[in-house]
Amino acid sequence: MLHIDIAKRVYDHSFKQDPIVRSVLDTDVYKLLMLQTIWQEWCTIPVTFSLINRSTRVRLADEIDATELREQLEHARTLRLTKKENIWLAGNTFYGKERLFSPDFLHWLRDYQLPDFELSQQDGQYQIDIHGSWAEVTLWEIPLLAIISELRSRSAMSGLGRFEIDVTYARAKAKMWEKVLRLAQLPELRIADFGTRRRHSFLWQRWCVNALKEGLGDNFIGTSNVLLAMDHDLEAIGTNAHELPMVAAALAQDDAALRLAPYHVLEKWQQTYDGNLLIVLPDTYGTTRFLRDAPDWVAQWSGFRIDSKQPIEGGEEIIAWWQKMGQDPRQKLIVFSDGLDIDTIEATYHHFHGRVRTSFGWGTNLTNDFRDCAPYPNAGLKAFSLVCKVTAADGNPTVKLSDNLMKATGPQSAIDRYLRVFGAEQLSSMDVTV
Repeated sequence: MLHIDIAKRVYDHSFKQDPIVRSVLDTDVYKLLMLQTIWQEWCTIPVTFSLINRSTRVRLADEIDATELREQLEHARTLRLTKKENIWLAGNTFYGKERLFSPDFLHWLRDYQLPDFELSQQDGQYQIDIHGSWAEVTLWEIPLLAIISELRSRSAMSGLGRFEIDVTYARAKAKMWEKVLRLAQLPELRIADFGTRRRHSFLWQRWCVNALKEGLGDNFIGTSNVLLAMDHDLEAIGTNAHELPMVAAALAQDDAALRLAPYHVLEKWQQTYDGNLLIVLPDTYGTTRFLRDAPDWVAQWSGFRIDSKQPIEGGEEIIAWWQKMGQDPRQKLIVFSDGLDIDTIEATYHHFHGRVRTSFGWGTNLTNDFRDCAPYPNAGLKAFSLVCKVTAADGNPTVKLSDNLMKATGPQSAIDRYLRVFGAEQLSSMDVTV
């Protein structure tokens, strides 16, 4: 791999040399996997995706230049799948399965481009909305977040001198490597990079991925980033996200259909992937309610991903449910992925080791942890919580409750209805940092 002096590149950077998004595949693999299901089942459903800044203290429109933001977004719209990328998607093995993407889907994807967007400002925040068919709009999520996150990092470092930038990256590298050395003490660890959405930069994410690859060997199981997986001969890791049940719920005709929507969408997923990629994300409308009403066939799936409940609490709840359903937890997998950092990973690993198979999807605190790395306090280098969510489907508002109501999205009247339908048992309200 060609070694890049990141500090020098940041100091000297130009748009041509370092556009923030460089490829259609500079996205998370779960977006492509979901897109194939969307393209097959709900291709023309009209949706809206919107930028949501959950850290309102961060006034993005004051920190990021609007002209630069528009230029980066417009550049992302010029990207097309290359012949090499198309061949890789068609021929690569994902989760041990060849030809996971159908020829018809890849033929459609070959000419895909990101659709147009609406950009405005209000009260120090950027308002970004994308309207169109679900299949056209969904891929905007990851590049939009990556662009804003990196533009903020660039803005925060723009006033630093060359040596100050060099020191900042040296400290960040040392900090990252200390984490790798601690993780190397966990002999059966399985960990993947999930850090694309809120990364400090593309080049920094690539450095972190290669540090994990060198420091952890086979215990580093891959990256969610498709481009990095292709370029560095890694597994592309990921399955599905909240977007699927959110749209399915918005399309439900009544309360009874709404209660069944999270399971209906899993049946469609199972059909698309022929019994593969069977990891359940149960927290869109609350993990406890999901488990209570889940059909028996859900217990046959390979595992669960915990994304908004405290890791140990959520893991214990799922293990108890498997045991109730007559399943052996030691044969199952729990993926932990919410706001992880080194202390949480270590504690969760030791708590569940030997009781259930575990893996960790390490996100923002892997690819954007520059806390205390600059020569003097720099609030712009502190990661924050930014998401891009589907906010409407077929004219109806979409809702996410989450196990943590501080992550809930949707109009309050719609949230109140979903709380009535699904209940609020064991939902919490905790501050969201990343």
